[in-house]
Amino acid sequence: MGSRPERAEGRNSSLAWAELLRLPALFTVPGDALAGAAATGAHPNSRTLLAISSSLCLYEAGMALNDWADREEDAKERPHRPLPSGRIRPAAALTSACALTGVGLALAARSGRPALAVAAPLAATIWSYDLALKHTPAGPAAMATARALDLLLGAAATTGHTREALPSATLLGTHTLAVTAVSRQETKGGSPLTPLAALATTALLSRLLTHRPNRRPADPRDALPSAAHGVPDTHPDVLASATGRRRGRWSGPPRPTADALSTTLAAAYAATATRPYFHATLNPSPPLTQRAVVGGIRATIPLQAALTARSGAVLTALFVAGLAPLGRRFGRKVSVT
Repeated sequence: MGSRPERAEGRNSSLAWAELLRLPALFTVPGDALAGAAATGAHPNSRTLLAISSSLCLYEAGMALNDWADREEDAKERPHRPLPSGRIRPAAALTSACALTGVGLALAARSGRPALAVAAPLAATIWSYDLALKHTPAGPAAMATARALDLLLGAAATTGHTREALPSATLLGTHTLAVTAVSRQETKGGSPLTPLAALATTALLSRLLTHRPNRRPADPRDALPSAAHGVPDTHPDVLASATGRRRGRWSGPPRPTADALSTTLAAAYAATATRPYFHATLNPSPPLTQRAVVGGIRATIPLQAALTARSGAVLTALFVAGLAPLGRRFGRKVSVT
């Protein structure tokens, strides 16, 4: 057994890496792939799990690269962060970003070529954002693109196609655009117009979440699309309702159940994001703006769950929603921003 100073040093090192990688924010990642899979009508399978693992690696690569790229700025504005405080060496952060990116792409490749075709631009977007676009007008759009691609990664890995997941990806990307725009002024404060715009965006998305997505008429030769793409599992009730598929009708769980859950989760999404955005609108000071960013990040999970329920995957939506209290619990120990 190590001595007490050695154990204390190990705990401090672990905490520093947890801060660098913003571990509580990881709970916002699995819902991307699961919402993407649900949007295609397929039940999550082993390739969905590979997509989630790939997303987690790429997300953490972005976190490490973010602090490496901002180390000089953080030395002035946030000297307590792991790199400017000297708890983690910049070279170690950059190395971890490279390694996590490589592992993330390898996991995507393992789940199939369609997934890799999405993961590659996702990784490129993450690196472009951290190294070049973050402080430009294109920054929020780049971050929104990354989150949308992450949802499409789940769809591509699960079924091999992404078209049906595009509406969900657009809604998730729009939310991310609003959160990122607010985050650009969390250290210095700024105009109340930005959190006001985020507040309006939240209201719009909450409204759209209550609308049932339109599904393209199915090809009679593709009554069971998951089987056609070599996916062994499909969403519960899909196999039992192939006839409904042939007529172009979505036949997942009973719509009243899915619709009620989607409405409830949409309300949870709005409640999580609205209050901090409203406070930041009234007083766009750094503390309140940072709370608005945290609220926006936490609202990602009920948004993902609402998108999943909106697609008819009730049990998966409940699982995603269950990640929210876990994220809040760990967020009390390590900041998500």
